[in-house]
Amino acid sequence: MTLRCAILDDFQDTALAAADWSPVLDRVGVTSFAEHFATEDALAAAVADFDIIVTLRERVPFPASLLARLPRLSLLIASGMRNTVIDYAAAAEHGVTVCGTQSAATPPVELTWALLLGLARGVVAENAALRGNGPWQSTVGTDLHGARLGILGLGKIGTRVARVGLAFGMDVAAWSQNLTRDRAEEAGARLAPSLDDLLAGSDFVSVHLALGDRTRGLVGARELALMKPTAYLINTARSAIVDTDALLAALREGRIAGAAVDVFDTEPLPASHPMRTAPRLLATPHLGYVTRGNYRTYYGQAVEAIEAYLAGSPVRRLGS
Repeated sequence: MTLRCAILDDFQDTALAAADWSPVLDRVGVTSFAEHFATEDALAAAVADFDIIVTLRERVPFPASLLARLPRLSLLIASGMRNTVIDYAAAAEHGVTVCGTQSAATPPVELTWALLLGLARGVVAENAALRGNGPWQSTVGTDLHGARLGILGLGKIGTRVARVGLAFGMDVAAWSQNLTRDRAEEAGARLAPSLDDLLAGSDFVSVHLALGDRTRGLVGARELALMKPTAYLINTARSAIVDTDALLAALREGRIAGAAVDVFDTEPLPASHPMRTAPRLLATPHLGYVTRGNYRTYYGQAVEAIEAYLAGSPVRRLGS
């Protein structure tokens, strides 16, 4: 019997072209879904007859309730090696093997700087004005050289962001709960004594923390009020680290100069969501990991995972 594999959230319709699926096509029929299934009911109905599911990042939760509705599912492949929205205990209970793939740290670093530079130089507004025969020069850019870049989280991504900031001649400071002075200095950054100090003293604040109990809601109304009115916030990590309502209020009231966001509480973002129309906001639809190189890795290693599973030797297992 031919197995069935579903690829979720293939928005650009590129999953089948991004990798060579031929090694498994004699045993597995592959279907990609370009539309996002926004509810558990819709997803369960669409994939109930599939044996394998390839899911992109952490967009689609797989709680126990959903896994119980997928009787044929035996292999779940998630891009990346960390996924907080899969119930691993329930997967094991239902006999579902969960595997991951590698994921490069450089694409989100590059997007972070695209967003930061877009904010600093008014790129979107100036492009729209030029193409719409609007005013010739309507913004005044913010200098990066000599400005302070505050980084929340100095892991693989945050460290690379710091090094680019140094190349621009910025004063780089960093903070996280466990960050040490030695670790900060290795990355060329100054250790901020506290979160409050980092927020109050920075011209640009970039978020690169993992989401967990200690970081959920870390930047709320009180913390945003500490930032300079000329400062910018960039979040390419996880939406829940920054309180969305507090950020929207700060932007509407002009209490910070602007923000750039690539992550949202609900994805895809609903058409009526206020983040779509907020002033002083540069927003992108979670593009941090979306590059040709990452897609080759994600889907190429998904094929490898399917081959290994069919051979009885799963690779890159998660949650076990």
